Amino acid sequence: MSRAERVPPVGLLPRQSDRRNISGNWLRSISGDWPSAVCSALEWEAVVVRVVVAEARGSTPREPGTCMVVGLERVIGTIGGGHLEWEATQFAREIASHAGTRNAACALRLVLASQLGQCCGGVVELWLERFTRADLPLLRNASQAARSGQPVLMASALADGRVTRRVVRAGTPAFLPPKLRPVAEALLGIDSRERVHLSRAGRAVQGASEEEDGMLLERLDAASTSLWLYGAGHVGQALVRALAELPIAVTWIDSRADIFPRALPDNVRAVHTQAAVQMAAVAPPGVRHLVMTHDHGLDYELCRAILQHDDFSWLGLIGSASKGARFRSRLRKDGVADTVLRRLVCPIGVDGVEGKAPGVIAIAVAAQILQTMSDALEIGETASRVQSRARATAQLATQAPTQAPLKAPAQAAAEASCEADPHALASCQAESCSSCGASSRGAHA
Repeated sequence: MSRAERVPPVGLLPRQSDRRNISGNWLRSISGDWPSAVCSALEWEAVVVRVVVAEARGSTPREPGTCMVVGLERVIGTIGGGHLEWEATQFAREIASHAGTRNAACALRLVLASQLGQCCGGVVELWLERFTRADLPLLRNASQAARSGQPVLMASALADGRVTRRVVRAGTPAFLPPKLRPVAEALLGIDSRERVHLSRAGRAVQGASEEEDGMLLERLDAASTSLWLYGAGHVGQALVRALAELPIAVTWIDSRADIFPRALPDNVRAVHTQAAVQMAAVAPPGVRHLVMTHDHGLDYELCRAILQHDDFSWLGLIGSASKGARFRSRLRKDGVADTVLRRLVCPIGVDGVEGKAPGVIAIAVAAQILQTMSDALEIGETASRVQSRARATAQLATQAPTQAPLKAPAQAAAEASCEADPHALASCQAESCSSCGASSRGAHA
């Protein structure tokens, strides 16, 4: 049966039995530490398959690096829903249920418009890899390495139907093929902060169809922005909840130990200290600071300590415009230069959101922080430099086929669809079917 024949007709939803999830729990994306998510999935199923968006061209539901873990009964995470996720889930379950006859990993390239009937119109390449409980020691080691704060890479090589995985922390990965060593070195050299909003650029794929060997290289450490939040009152707690599923690592500081909730999101580290000002003075460069303590005097001392070092990315202060004016006047008298004072943001929150309820303020401030993350990459050439380097490494890692492969039925249908309908071709952001991948690899039978 061809790949296209397993795709549900356009406009129809998958059967309810194909949309399994842990009953009663929230649907959540997998962010950052995916090895830990696979470990959790292996607690309730003996075999699971991880599906990761390895490459995306044109308009696609999710960016490269997005992944989900599929078992025979349950699914963790999402790669964007719709027919793409339905198709990936079915194929993953085939790999999981035929462990003796299926390769342990493969790549699957799908043209969303012509093959799946999705209006996104882009092209997605998925990497699917099977895990069993025998992989738990490696997964735990990878999870620990991902949380170390240092650049770390996972190299997954498919050969003779088997996957060999290695965690690369630093240095030249000598075990890699010579053509892939510069790729790994480049990926390890991309700072995790630069990868935020760059579609997790640290990723490259070589080969890996159902019929050929291949390799996936990807950064494991989370692409996140560091936010130091001073104050655990009502607004602080509402903000932490709003940031729980965003690529932001929160250091939450307060002098009151009993005010922190017992259960914290995975991206939050609570610090109980009476020396918040001293901590702020020695914060790592590039941190974003947000001051909202219960004490205006403490707010002022924190702002002064942060501004005097002038190595931060952003500083926000909760309060009215008059509070901001009073603070700037005092800070100026204390010797803070006007050029630095202009970086103090008060009031905080995006324009157009009215209301003083903690939840309202939290949403407005969370949106503002996301804006600062985007703005930071629009200044200078950081974004274009990282994106260009990622494109170059991906091209270097891609192995051109030595001869034109036979066309599967779904592949031929996709190519014919593009030839017959110029709108389908335009929607996949390519000049020809060959350049978008429909005829160079097609769908795997």
